[in-house]
Amino acid sequence: MSQHNQDQTADGGPDDADGEIALQPLPLDRWHRDRGGRMVPFAGYEMPVQYEGIMAEHLWTREHAGLFDVSHMGQLLFSGAAFDTGLETLLPGDIVGLGEGRMRYSLLLADNGGIHDDLMITRLPADNAFEIDGGALYMVVNGATKWDDLGVLREGLADEVTINHLEDQALLALQGPEAVTALSRILPGVEKLVFMTAAAFDWNGNPLWVSRSGYTGEDGFEISLPGDVAAEFADALVAQDEVRPIGLGARDSLRLEAGLPLYGHDLDLETTPVAADLGFALSKRRREEGGFPGHERIMIERDQGAILKRVGLVVEGRQPVREGATVVDDEGSEIGKVTSGGFAPTAQKPIAMAYVPAALAAPGTRVTLAQRGKIHHAEVVPMPFVPHRYVRKGA
Repeated sequence: MSQHNQDQTADGGPDDADGEIALQPLPLDRWHRDRGGRMVPFAGYEMPVQYEGIMAEHLWTREHAGLFDVSHMGQLLFSGAAFDTGLETLLPGDIVGLGEGRMRYSLLLADNGGIHDDLMITRLPADNAFEIDGGALYMVVNGATKWDDLGVLREGLADEVTINHLEDQALLALQGPEAVTALSRILPGVEKLVFMTAAAFDWNGNPLWVSRSGYTGEDGFEISLPGDVAAEFADALVAQDEVRPIGLGARDSLRLEAGLPLYGHDLDLETTPVAADLGFALSKRRREEGGFPGHERIMIERDQGAILKRVGLVVEGRQPVREGATVVDDEGSEIGKVTSGGFAPTAQKPIAMAYVPAALAAPGTRVTLAQRGKIHHAEVVPMPFVPHRYVRKGA
């Protein structure tokens, strides 16, 4: 566990000798290459985009269990005086009321009500994997924004709040209907977790922090562990018949089918939680009390509606539309924009997310899209495109 390094470039990433942003290797860099992973730049790291092919990896995860390396994500610990009330000045969720071992999706907000990042936050019990007294909070933020997030958090929190950036920790995600079968062989008892809960486990004397969560819409787990044992643990997972390594390409198509937004594409500093259809992240107590950035604007939008809304689209035909395609009116004028899109391997049709005027946001509404001089027709549909299969309490 280490404090965040201060020798960073202005925009937050590690600097090389020529002043360029240097691509960082993941703890599993050699592991990926040895298994045929095709490495590409992503969020300042070299990451595997695919192994055997995006379609095959996508379908394997939906049917069995896929192993994703998400060690580029930022893992942060918060402790010290009034750290949870301090975080409520930046996040719209009920952080103070978060129980031990419980997780919450939340948003790091800007003063205008826009979104710096979306994130997961968990209250640590006394028994945790980070050698820190219970009561601390563990946060996972997006890899592409983690350095900027750290700047916002350090500026917005009191000096008495300690932020530890867990740069030496790896983060793996095991996703799919057979994930629990495979993982419980290695970590007995993990099957007792339910969606959005977490606990500490021991593996060969190494401390692991495991949550039942993920970014695919499937049942699954995220495992935080020391980087120097990540390859050995990944070997133990892929030795299970149910598990194969999966790259970034399938991670993106899986999350799109699940209707989950990607920061920097479907969310940004100009987009509010209401426009993004993330109102569930605004806890009731916090809506009433306020005290988080953009509260007044967000409450007005919640009462009166946002001008634009994030919606799901099913596109006619077989040709997918991509990010950047425009939503146009009858005269061809731009009135909205596609922020994510592709062909859905499970649904077997082109799907997309877009921001459209509120008057066009109801399911069943027909919209027209323009991409590279071609016109496409689409219908607004509820999300997710493929049903979530989370294992909830009492299920």
